[in-house]
Amino acid sequence: MEVRGIWVDALRLGLPHATLNLIVAVLLVVKSAQALEMSVGKVPFLEAVNGSTVMLPCTYSSCIGIENLYFRWQFNENGTMQTVCDAVIPSEGVVPKVKMYKERFEFVGMNRKNNISILLWNITFDDGGQYTCFGRNPKEKEKNHSAIFKLIVVDELREVDNTLTIIIASAVGGAIALLMGFMLLKNFTLFVLSKLEEKNKECLVTSSGIDNTENGLSGSKVDSKPKPTKQK
Repeated sequence: MEVRGIWVDALRLGLPHATLNLIVAVLLVVKSAQALEMSVGKVPFLEAVNGSTVMLPCTYSSCIGIENLYFRWQFNENGTMQTVCDAVIPSEGVVPKVKMYKERFEFVGMNRKNNISILLWNITFDDGGQYTCFGRNPKEKEKNHSAIFKLIVVDELREVDNTLTIIIASAVGGAIALLMGFMLLKNFTLFVLSKLEEKNKECLVTSSGIDNTENGLSGSKVDSKPKPTKQK
């Protein structure tokens, strides 16, 4: 049942607008979650050297499964979409019979884990451009989706300039080393001061004992008995 039809039926039942909006929002979320999705990966482009062989990735997914899924690879050649290959997949896990329309292309996905990637051998500069992976699922009322992958063909791969990275890493490393040196110096200084403080305390105790002995105070060996008087 379409969302619009559900909206009309709900209005006939006299449901509040807030409830209707909530129902429609939930239905749209569920509907989008069930929709077919084509994906070319997290990085939708590739830079490759002229004459090399590359893989153009593509996978499909659907929450409710597929039935006679139609997929097609196309190449945008100067604004004209040229079909590279296409096929119908009866169900998940079944290897489709792919029809190839261009040379040097090979179907390698074999529908393993919903993989419908293709391989392009001995690429040339003319092969650079946008490739579209298209899919249509009759099980989802002919819902379709597509993803674009860009191929960049170069003479040679560019060397990455790591000068800035090296400078940043050196600065961070120097700052960490300086901080560690400061912490070590601080701990060493505190250790020396504590030792000096302990030594000063020992000197004060020793000096206090010597002074008490010389002044006849507690701790001294002075005889406190009175001297005997002579009898006449």
